[in-house]
Amino acid sequence: MKSIKSPVIYKTKYDIDSANQLDDNIREYFKNDEKSRTLLTEYPTVYVINDQNGVKNPSYTVYVGETNDIQRRTLQHLDSDPKDREDFFGLKQSKNAEMYVIGQEHFNKSMTLDVENRLMQYLSSVPAVKHLNNRRHNDQNKYYDSEEFEPLFRKIWKKLGKKNHDLFPAQEILESSALFKASPFNKLTSEQLKAKSEIIEKIRLALSKQKNKKQENGQLILVEGDAGSGKTVLMSNIFYDLVHENEISFQETQIKTPYQKESSNRLSVAMLVNQNEQLKVYKDISQKIFDKNDNIEVEKPVTFIKNTNPNKKIDIALIDEAHLLLTQRSQSYSNDKRHPEIQVGTNMLKDILKRAKVVMAVFDPKQVLSTTSVWDREDFKELEEQAVQNNIIYLHNQMRIDASQATIDWIHKLIDKGEIGKIPKDDRYEIKIFRSPAEMQKAIEEKNKKHDRGISRMVATFDWDYSGGKTKPPKEQKYWEVREGDWNMPWNYEINERDKFEKKHRKHGPVKYSNQSWAEKDYTINEIGSTYTVQGFDLNYVGVELGPSVKYRNGQIIHDPDKSANPKATQKRDSTKSYADMLLKNEFNVLMTRGVHGLYIHAVDPELQKALEEAEK
Repeated sequence: MKSIKSPVIYKTKYDIDSANQLDDNIREYFKNDEKSRTLLTEYPTVYVINDQNGVKNPSYTVYVGETNDIQRRTLQHLDSDPKDREDFFGLKQSKNAEMYVIGQEHFNKSMTLDVENRLMQYLSSVPAVKHLNNRRHNDQNKYYDSEEFEPLFRKIWKKLGKKNHDLFPAQEILESSALFKASPFNKLTSEQLKAKSEIIEKIRLALSKQKNKKQENGQLILVEGDAGSGKTVLMSNIFYDLVHENEISFQETQIKTPYQKESSNRLSVAMLVNQNEQLKVYKDISQKIFDKNDNIEVEKPVTFIKNTNPNKKIDIALIDEAHLLLTQRSQSYSNDKRHPEIQVGTNMLKDILKRAKVVMAVFDPKQVLSTTSVWDREDFKELEEQAVQNNIIYLHNQMRIDASQATIDWIHKLIDKGEIGKIPKDDRYEIKIFRSPAEMQKAIEEKNKKHDRGISRMVATFDWDYSGGKTKPPKEQKYWEVREGDWNMPWNYEINERDKFEKKHRKHGPVKYSNQSWAEKDYTINEIGSTYTVQGFDLNYVGVELGPSVKYRNGQIIHDPDKSANPKATQKRDSTKSYADMLLKNEFNVLMTRGVHGLYIHAVDPELQKALEEAEK
C-alpha cells in the first residue's frame, strides 16, 4: 500500500467570534501552506468539539461531526442548534470549549463518515470523557479508498494525542478496555448487520401488533450464538439505535423546553444484565452516550422485575447473557413485602415477558453456569416455541478467537467432545502447555506488559474454596486462593486494598477503579479469575489453570463434580436432579474461549497434563 499522508489538524476556540472568523483564521495560520488551508476550508473535514471541566482530573463533554463547510456548520451549531438541543446549549455557554478541525487529501463523504464513527467509538471509551453527545453512527462499507482507512485513522488519533493526551490517549490502552469492545460504535459484520435488520423489523411489527391490544405476555425475540459470536456488540448497537436513532417510528412528541422533549411518549427501553462485570460496562456506556431525558433503564433483571408493574409495561426489554437468568426462585428472587402488588414467579424470563411489550434475549445454552439457571429440555422447547420459529436469530461466525480454522476446530473439539488432538501450528494464535502454573503465570505477566495487544489474565476452574468475603480464609492463607504444591494465587476480588483506600478517599477525587471490570484493574494481574468475572469478556492471552475436577480418562476429558468447589454448579435441583456434568463443561467452555490471540494451559490432573503435553509435540 502506498504511503498515507499525514492529516492536517487545526485547533480553535469554540465560540461565536472564532466561528465568524474561522476560514480567515485557518488561512492566516496556514499562510505558507496552501495545501493545508485548502483541505480545511474547501474539502470535507471531521471535527471534535470538546468542553473541559476540571484541571487536576479533567473531564470532557464531546461532540464529533463531519461537514463539507466547517465555518457554516460551526455557526449553525452555535446559532440554531442550542435552541433545540441541550448539549449544544451547554457547549455554547462554556468558556472552555475548543474544537479540532481535521482534514486529509483523500477525505470524501464515506471516509469522513467512517472517521467520525471511529472517533466516537474511541472517545466513548476514554475515561476522561463523561458525555458524548452524538445522535448517530455512520460506519461505512467499501468505498474508493476504504483500504486506507485504518492506517489513516491511526495517524489522526496519534496526532490528536500529541495535542491532548487526556482526551486522546494511546489507542492500545483503549482497545483493551471492555467498554471499547462493547461500544455501540463498533463496525458490525455482514452477519450482524443482517441480524440487526431482522431484529429491528421484528420489534417494529411486534409493537404495531400490540398497539391496540392488551396481551398478557410480551413477544419474545431470541438471539442464539456461541461464545465469541458477537452477541454483546450486536446488543449494544441495537440498544443505542432504539434510543438515539429512533429506529422504531413513534408519534412526534410535544416540546417541553427549547431543547428538551417530553419523555413520557418516547420509546421506553430497558437493558437487563445479570452479570455484575457486564452490568458495569452497560452502565458506563449509558452514562456517556444517553441523556437524562432518554427513557431508559440499565439494571439487573431482579431489580427490573420488582420495580415494574405488569399493568404498566415498558416497550422493549433487552437481555444480554439471558442464559444467566434464574429459572427457579432464590433468596434474591422472591416477592418484595414492601410491594405485595408486584408478584414474581419462579422464572425471570417469564416474569420479564409479563412486564415488556417486546423482549429481545441473547442466549447461549453452553454458557449456563448455575443449577438455578438451567432450562430443562421441555422448558427450553417451550421457550423457543414462544419465540416462534421465525423469531429466533442465529449468529454462527466466530469473532473473538483470531485463529485459523484448524485452531478453532481443535479448541471446540476439546470442549465439546473432550478429545485432545495434535495442537495445530498457527501464526496468528498461540496454544501452549505449561509444566507448572508458576511458569504459566510468569508468561501471562510478560504478555500483559505488551499493552498493544490488550489485557492478559490468569483464570481457573472453580475447584478451590472461595467465600467472596463472607468468611475469612484458613489460618495458613492470607487470601482465598488457587493452590497447587508450593504455588498459590489469590482468587478474584481478594486483593482489594486499593479499592478500599480509594473508597475511603472518594471525597478527594474520582475512584479510579469504580467503573472498571475485574480484568481492567491493573492490580488484578496478581489475582486469578473465575467464570463469574470473565464471562462475556475478551482477554488477549488467557492462562487457564484446570483444577482437579477436569480429568482425562480412557482417552477423553471428563468433569468430576466431587472435585469442584462450585456449589452453584454441583448442587442438585429439587434435591433430585443434578446438572453438574453439563454445568462444569460449560464452565470449561467459558474459560477456554476467552483468549483472542492465545491460550495457555496447565492441568492439575497428571493424565490430562500428560495428554496435553503429548498433543504439543
